[in-house]
Amino acid sequence: MNTTFVTFADTTSQSGGAAEQDSVLLDAYSNTIVNVAKKVSPSVVQIKVSGRTYGTVSDRRNTLPPQRRSPGQEEQDSGTGSGFIISSDGYLITNNHVVAGAQRITVSLPDSRDFDATLVGRDPATDIAVLKIYADGLKAIRFADSKQVQVGQIAIALGNPYGFQYSLTAGVVSALGRTLRSESGRLIDDVIQTDASLNPGNSGGPLVNSNGDVIGVNTAVILPAQGICFAVSSNLTALVAGKLIMDGRVRRGYLGIAGQLINLTERIKQYNQLSARTGVMIVSVEADGIAGNGNLRPGDIIVGFNNDSVASVDDLHRLLTDDTIGRSVQLTVLRENRKQGVMVIPGELK
Repeated sequence: MNTTFVTFADTTSQSGGAAEQDSVLLDAYSNTIVNVAKKVSPSVVQIKVSGRTYGTVSDRRNTLPPQRRSPGQEEQDSGTGSGFIISSDGYLITNNHVVAGAQRITVSLPDSRDFDATLVGRDPATDIAVLKIYADGLKAIRFADSKQVQVGQIAIALGNPYGFQYSLTAGVVSALGRTLRSESGRLIDDVIQTDASLNPGNSGGPLVNSNGDVIGVNTAVILPAQGICFAVSSNLTALVAGKLIMDGRVRRGYLGIAGQLINLTERIKQYNQLSARTGVMIVSVEADGIAGNGNLRPGDIIVGFNNDSVASVDDLHRLLTDDTIGRSVQLTVLRENRKQGVMVIPGELK
């Protein structure tokens, strides 16, 4: 009688090896998060506002759709949010909606020191604001190049949700190139989507990579969705913050018109050799002297801006940068259904 011995030694060895490898990977992930927390936490602050005032009734109304709210955006005269230090001399970044209308802004540091903050400037169009405090021993956090961010990479959010100071959540970058409607009505481009959990009070806190460098500013969540959160990209934030520090505001071009989206018929498109299906019809022209718009007429349909196609009001907002202020630009319009060029001089939006 032949006897066959069956052994599971090899299987057990492989299973043990796989478990050990998984443990090493999990430890590496945990160590990464721990190291980021140690590196970044000293730069994250809590922001408290009080005496909030609103210029008009519409200023008090939440202009974002009900399903999309900025974490911490509530109709109240006081509140809290988050921010992070970007220079050792006291400049820090937060969201515009955290500090808008506040009479007093207090910044609480991780070492329990509190300082009154000065509002350097805010930009509702990108929901970014810059504050300044006068304190010693500040540790600044660096910006990463958000163009190098990839879907699936680690994303770590730090802030003060519901008043719980210096909380951390981790996830991944879920998508890139999103757009988000700001309270001013303009679209924020190049928005990062992440599943790192955000809650009221996280607004203005940093979204960082595995090196602890900022890839975005936590701005909004979609309610009641789970794990759909948004951050303004670091490149856009750095650009806006620089202009706020230098000038106190972000300058944008202004045409002095009221426009609305209009569909173009296939006949008009083919006759004028247009690729876009829509344009911006001018409803009214404001002759206020700020913009050189005297050549525009109500009823004109804007379909081009210099060499760029215009299919919506958002396209016009994107193209009316500070570089266009006071300079002649050519709008391509349909007047009586025929394409022609019209020269205008954008003014500065106040």
